[in-house]
Amino acid sequence: MKFPSEQLSTFAAVLSEGTLEAAARTLHITPSAVSQRLKALEQTAGRVLLQRSNPAQPTEAGEVVLRLARQVAQLEADAGAELGLGASGPRLAIPIVVNADSLGVWFLQALTQVAAEVDVTFDLHRDDEQHSASFLRSGKVMAAVTATPDPVQGCRVEPLGVMRYLAVSEPAFAARWFSDGVNPGKLNTAPTVDFDRKDTYQWAFVQSLASTPAGESIDVKGPRHYVPSSHDFGSAIRLGLGWGLIPEIQCQQDIKDGTLVELAPGRPLDVALYWQRWKTASHVLDVVSDTVRTVAAQFLRQP
Repeated sequence: MKFPSEQLSTFAAVLSEGTLEAAARTLHITPSAVSQRLKALEQTAGRVLLQRSNPAQPTEAGEVVLRLARQVAQLEADAGAELGLGASGPRLAIPIVVNADSLGVWFLQALTQVAAEVDVTFDLHRDDEQHSASFLRSGKVMAAVTATPDPVQGCRVEPLGVMRYLAVSEPAFAARWFSDGVNPGKLNTAPTVDFDRKDTYQWAFVQSLASTPAGESIDVKGPRHYVPSSHDFGSAIRLGLGWGLIPEIQCQQDIKDGTLVELAPGRPLDVALYWQRWKTASHVLDVVSDTVRTVAAQFLRQP
């Protein structure tokens, strides 16, 4: 079975842009031509590949073809670069999924260095590091910063280091809610700031304290604010909206100058991060991986 390159690139464009019309504009062809290419691709595959929703989504079979489409595009771009051929179309976009804290602390520095070395653009997806591996499985991305040490099929994985988080709050908030000291029950009673409903770090921290011999059983989550922005998440805690876990590198100075209070000194929450990428041989992915590894070592705790 052979899939024509133009059909694969059209399929990938539809999923990247979200609609047939947007893909047509990107490819400089008509929506009718996009539709015809998709129909021919599905005939070749012998099954439906695209859910024609808004935005468009791949079916389970479509995820397999999407991985192939992006791998072919990557190989073509690498071959063109090695042959010294100028780009005949848009720059290759590298889709990567990364968690919000890595994005806010160190990851953009790595991408800036890559962009200075190779002629690519980046299509970043933000998701919790506990869930980002699913983007690799679906073919939506070529690489991921993830908390999953087990390699996704077709990928290889390497450790990046440990992101350390500290439980902190604004001093007046701490005086109001923890005047008699901090324990799991009081932490759970006080308003908590979560990034979103996938964010389990604050709850995991409460549970970790409750699991100690002097701890107590906590079964139900207390009151929570949801602030889905890394910068605004920290601002919400600094303004006294609630307590939460902030990367050590982002709150050390605040603790020193008294803007924030560390609620449980000596009890950090450490999250191991990993880099997963396709096994496909690629100069661009090699450069990205090498740079990510080097920059991560400057910001993350190393074992």
